[in-house]
Amino acid sequence: MDAFYASVEQRDHPELKGKPVVVGGSPGGRGVVAAASYEARKFGIKSAMPSFKVLKLCPHAVFIKPRFDAYKEVSIQIRNIFLEWTDLVEPLSLDEAYLDVTENKKGEKSARNAAERIRKQILEETGLTASAGVAVNKFLAKLASDINKPNGIAVITPEKMFKFLEELPVGKFHGIGRATEKKMHSLGLFTGVELKALPEQELIKHFGKVGSFYYKIVRGEDDREVQPDRIRKSVGAENTFSKDLEDMPEIRENLCEIAEKVSQRMNRIEAKGRTITLKVRYENFDSVTRSQTLADEVSDIKTIFNTALQLLEFTDVPNRKVRLLGISVSNLNIAREETQSGHQLELPFEAYVAD
Repeated sequence: MDAFYASVEQRDHPELKGKPVVVGGSPGGRGVVAAASYEARKFGIKSAMPSFKVLKLCPHAVFIKPRFDAYKEVSIQIRNIFLEWTDLVEPLSLDEAYLDVTENKKGEKSARNAAERIRKQILEETGLTASAGVAVNKFLAKLASDINKPNGIAVITPEKMFKFLEELPVGKFHGIGRATEKKMHSLGLFTGVELKALPEQELIKHFGKVGSFYYKIVRGEDDREVQPDRIRKSVGAENTFSKDLEDMPEIRENLCEIAEKVSQRMNRIEAKGRTITLKVRYENFDSVTRSQTLADEVSDIKTIFNTALQLLEFTDVPNRKVRLLGISVSNLNIAREETQSGHQLELPFEAYVAD
């Protein structure tokens, strides 16, 4: 979907059409941008940008508080459209999904035509525009979906994919972030053709196991199937504070409230997990995470909170002010067979550090 949250707001509030709409926290607080309309993006406004920076770029930006229930309702409506075409739908988020239309319910032989008909149906039923990428695998389809946004479609055929990938800047490859892009540039890798020239072992040497992934995708190789029953990997919650926290009792109190939210969300979906991760963002926006994997699966607030509290000792709190705290639980037991047995022995506590 195109600027999904902002587009829903502009649809539901016609007076916002054509205006730089920012969905997120107020610039007077400590919020961040959840979504920005294309009118706002012209000013350089992006998702996850601190709200106070938005007004510097665009003083006349219109801030809207998120209405996640409304977005979810529209997302379900769109998902039902997808299911009219194929049962092979893999949601990535509320506004994005992979569809395998190789054999579809409408009998459409052309994947491009299928994508155009789906986009038209979404527009007619929701009043919102969508962009589509069509290709022989998930990686290429994802790349294609960004080429002609908003309200466009792009097709990468097998005949065109090699030239397309060779000319693509490495930073545009899905899965390559800013840090990896910078490292690639230091190695003289600026486009796909240079990335393709390196042997697989050389890429593994520089980037670890993910080097094999880079070796394959630059050659257009991706055999991942569309997974309609995508397993949820984690449950979490976080809070950005209106003022930086530095008092430990206050930090503990907020951490307890976050642990309670996580526990409630896990119990709601009847999930338990073994790995608890604490996220801390300091006043200067530096972020760190600390994780511990437990011997047993848990979902209770007491264990989640106490573990997060232990992990807090491996951070710079309280020597540095805290802007954000978050807790997530992963290694979930959702969709795990009940016949599994066995018990992992408990090892001495050691925090996993990932700055």
